[in-house]
Amino acid sequence: MPCVRPVVALAVLAVLAAAGGLRAGPVPEPAGYRGEPYRADVPATLTGATTVGTAEARDLWRRGETVFVDVMPRTARPDGLPPEAIWRETPRETIPGAIWLPNVGYEVLNPDEEDYLQAGLAAATRGDLSRPVLFFCLDRCWMSWNAAKRGLSLGYRRVIWYPQGTDGWAEAGLPLVETAPWSPAP
Repeated sequence: MPCVRPVVALAVLAVLAAAGGLRAGPVPEPAGYRGEPYRADVPATLTGATTVGTAEARDLWRRGETVFVDVMPRTARPDGLPPEAIWRETPRETIPGAIWLPNVGYEVLNPDEEDYLQAGLAAATRGDLSRPVLFFCLDRCWMSWNAAKRGLSLGYRRVIWYPQGTDGWAEAGLPLVETAPWSPAP
């Protein structure tokens, strides 16, 4: 029977790990931007920003003074799909009134993505760097953390990070609406 104990101990550890019962501790803030995997445990804070939970995000939304920025990536048309093939993008449901700036939460942005982020934020805030801006994506998604950090680097002084994103919003029974990516006026 001596072999049974290690097997039972390993089984208990596996169950705890799967249930999230084993954690290495708080996730530290990286010095730069975070890359893959983007769906992973996130830090509790972002230096220079205010971190809020769902109740605080809801209150900010109800007041209507904060710009809500959804940074969920856009599903790209698959490479190799014939041009005549019908492609239906996955719809994005977001917090009502939010601006969707997809693909701006990656670790590295190309110049077009950086310009898109800057233009989208400028349009949403009307160029007011003191206007509160709340960044979100999904729960446990580094994209919102990266985008909020970029907001700080662009000079926005009232950056708010909502790490639970649309997952936390929906779990609280709050409304979501289908949206389209923001595009600059012609």
